[in-house]
Amino acid sequence: MSEKLRECFDDGMVVYKDLSEMSFLKTLKLPSFLRDWVLHQFEDDEGKFDVEELLDFVNTYMPRKEDWLSIKNRISKEYERVKILTKIDVDIDIKTGTVSFALPDYGLSNKETVIEDAVWDNVKDELVKSNEIWGIVELGYRPPDDSARPKIPGKIKLTDFKSFTPYDIYLDFYKEVRTDFSIGEWIDILLGAMDYNFNGYEDEHEKLSMLQRLLPFVEKNLNIIELAPKGTGKSYVFGNISKYGLLVDGGTVSRPKMFYDKARRTPGFIVGHDYVAIDEVKKVQFTDISQMQSIFQGYMESGKCNVDGFTVTSDAGVVFLGNIEQSNMDEYKSMFTELPSLFKESALVDRMHGFIKGWDIPPMKPELKISGWALNTEYFCSILHLLRDDISYRAIVDNLVQVSDGAYERHVEAVKRLTTAYLKLLFPNVKTVKDVDRHLFMQYCLRPAIKMRSIIQKQLAILDPDEYQKPAKQMPKFTLKELADEEN
Repeated sequence: MSEKLRECFDDGMVVYKDLSEMSFLKTLKLPSFLRDWVLHQFEDDEGKFDVEELLDFVNTYMPRKEDWLSIKNRISKEYERVKILTKIDVDIDIKTGTVSFALPDYGLSNKETVIEDAVWDNVKDELVKSNEIWGIVELGYRPPDDSARPKIPGKIKLTDFKSFTPYDIYLDFYKEVRTDFSIGEWIDILLGAMDYNFNGYEDEHEKLSMLQRLLPFVEKNLNIIELAPKGTGKSYVFGNISKYGLLVDGGTVSRPKMFYDKARRTPGFIVGHDYVAIDEVKKVQFTDISQMQSIFQGYMESGKCNVDGFTVTSDAGVVFLGNIEQSNMDEYKSMFTELPSLFKESALVDRMHGFIKGWDIPPMKPELKISGWALNTEYFCSILHLLRDDISYRAIVDNLVQVSDGAYERHVEAVKRLTTAYLKLLFPNVKTVKDVDRHLFMQYCLRPAIKMRSIIQKQLAILDPDEYQKPAKQMPKFTLKELADEEN
């Protein structure tokens, strides 16, 4: 399998990962996509690298947060140019035309920085691709000028920027490569890209349960809830695999933080990410519950909401992650009893497209850690991000799937959206309905999607039986259209 993977994918797309032997990398606390980029820089053709050389690079270009004061001293007092590998958030002030940036990992805000026009002209093509982008930033200092009118304050300035992606991302190449692998092989490849060892799973059901977590990575505005025992790796997947997603660690979730901060006139977490995963929902405190319910419901329904006259629009899915007691892990009884009151409102639950049964995912253990050649996670997450924009998969699903008359629209949309995500993930090579193996589509895309939504429907019927036990809101019947229909 390893040799086939290396034969089919180009250099840089595959790296050697041995998370047991590379345990020292864990102390660096690098997200997987960044760790794999570093590995690619130093590994030879056999996956070996010089540990000292790698650590020297990390220490030079990836300083710790506690080193930031020292870095500021080097920049502002010793007038050094300092290069660091980090994520940068750029902003343009419409009133003044001033371009500034923030380095969120080091607490450097836009108020302390500037990108001068000559530098901006050189780096803007890369920096405007996203609100936040990873790369090597070169920092210098613009000293204050008290003689100017008005006075010019001292600021840290960006002097250069280089994106760290070491290869071109061609989505069509990725789609074509999929044809070289069986469905079983492809499932194992996806697990390796997530840092998991496919040989550590007991069966395909466990593997597919893990892969459900990737669905919001490939489909826009896909809302998921996962309840699970502790130690199954929820936080790891949503916090480490994609540079385009965001994991919010419990605590207090407020309207300004999540959607729009009126005082600062800045969008919240939901804008600029592929998904926002709210961890430890059992412990989360939501400010102004009734208001948050209304905003969440509006956003999860349409991908936009209004906050104090400002319209927030985003493609980000909302993912809720929580640990519950073993006794409550039963889709046929209420599983939300331990959660905040926000999750006991049926209108909000109805807008969750699918439920992940986290207890079907094995707890993390040494044999589940990848040890071998696998897709570079940085490359992989970039591919998943690009797949979000491809609407051809939804067209295939619409042409294939037939729904019984009078079906409840939210059930239909949820199943179709989940099915589309499965199709992108497992069969990215299909281009038309004729390319689809109907048996595999039913087994790996449609039925799992129906199952994920059916659990939501069961919970709705428990939360609000008067409304959701009505025949009109039961799960409809989903079938595949006849071949004759496809040809017409």
